[in-house]
Amino acid sequence: TSTAAHIAQNIANTIKVRRKALGITQEELADMAGIDRTYASQLERAIANPSLTVLCKVANSLGLELIDLINDCDAKN
Repeated sequence: TSTAAHIAQNIANTIKVRRKALGITQEELADMAGIDRTYASQLERAIANPSLTVLCKVANSLGLELIDLINDCDAKN
């Protein structure tokens, strides 16, 4: 597995865990971030290739900063 794929999977896991901890659905997250629900699902499964803008919107919707998603990845390894 490439480093990029590994990071993407960790970010996906962080998004999913944080969303569930906040008690919101994928649809609610998508609405908050201004993305489609199916795209939110793809983010959580690490099959989307999001832009930095999308990652920032998702992080903000989860009450995080983009760096928090990256730092969480480091903490899990």
